[in-house]
Amino acid sequence: QVQLVESGGGLVQAGGSLRLSCAASGRTSSISYMGWFRQAPGKAREFVATMDVSGGSIVYADSVKGRFTISRDNARNTVYLQMNSLRPEDTAVYYCASRPAFLREYTNWGQGTQVTVSS
Repeated sequence: QVQLVESGGGLVQAGGSLRLSCAASGRTSSISYMGWFRQAPGKAREFVATMDVSGGSIVYADSVKGRFTISRDNARNTVYLQMNSLRPEDTAVYYCASRPAFLREYTNWGQGTQVTVSS
């Protein structure tokens, strides 16, 4: 089993920056992809970014391209989400997730961290 713990959320003004961290523990050798998702109040969860932890292949949602950056530190089993030029519409609970290569769905999820962007 894999455990994921997010941190780094908080309250920031529009235009500001935050960096989220996701620390993985347990069977980390089973992780092939790690991703970030978010869910705003009253809305469905949506994809933000994902990366292949071995090769670094990265995909971003159109809504965050050019503003958010996903990165990894394999030695620390940690994935980061650097969020710049934040907008009020980025306000949501941000979740970290992981999956092995042979599954298309993310099977392990963190507890989430709140990001609030004030206008």
